[in-house]
Amino acid sequence: MTDTDGNSSQQPLIEHLLELRNRLLKAVLSVLVIFCGLFYFANDFYLIISKPLRSLMPEGSTMIATEVASPFLTPFKLTLVLAVFLSIPYILYQVWSFIAPGLYRHEKKFAIPLLVSSIFLFYLGVLFAYFVVFPLIFGFFTTAGPEGVAVMTDIGKYLDFVLKLFFAFGVAFEIPVATVLMIKAGMTTTTDLREKRPYIVVGCFIVGMLLTPPDIISQTLLAVPMWLLFETGLFFGRLIETKEEDETEDA
Repeated sequence: MTDTDGNSSQQPLIEHLLELRNRLLKAVLSVLVIFCGLFYFANDFYLIISKPLRSLMPEGSTMIATEVASPFLTPFKLTLVLAVFLSIPYILYQVWSFIAPGLYRHEKKFAIPLLVSSIFLFYLGVLFAYFVVFPLIFGFFTTAGPEGVAVMTDIGKYLDFVLKLFFAFGVAFEIPVATVLMIKAGMTTTTDLREKRPYIVVGCFIVGMLLTPPDIISQTLLAVPMWLLFETGLFFGRLIETKEEDETEDA
């Protein structure tokens, strides 16, 4: 192979790597810009995120910081996570812009609604955790302790706890997208999934047990929505199968 041929074969790869680098830099820059704009309000954000617990704590109880740097690092960490959270649509846009040129038109037509719905469902899962799950589980935790034990939660431990739940519920709410993708890719069918429904329901409760604190309330609050979301994905998967069958008959 001549140098000319070698250069011509390597050039597209170099261009793709350069484009990937530029899009990664744009994604990181978006996070940094949002973080800089939000950092001034870091303490306010922590007050908002801790409100579900603080509103239920016994009178006279407060949250505490057991580490020297926690009063600074904990709001800092929260603001950074929030910046990433708010940057997700732009980050996914950069990912989409990188892979879209290699997709066929019908693939783009199918992928765009999935991309938009995945973002929406992730945010919906986080909101569900904050407004529905947190009041219930914190209400249980703050009243279930032994008498005479003061509730004084560490701010760093609390943040780690709620971020874990945010992530768990955000990912769990992606089940319809995952179900539709598996059906569209031919990995399974709606008939097979219906037959395996009892196992999937049990699996939802097992996942709820692994991803949430060891109490039946939070486990059920994750497992039941997962099951309902699976049924939603099954419904849309059936619509896709019906459409493909109609297109095959027309052809």
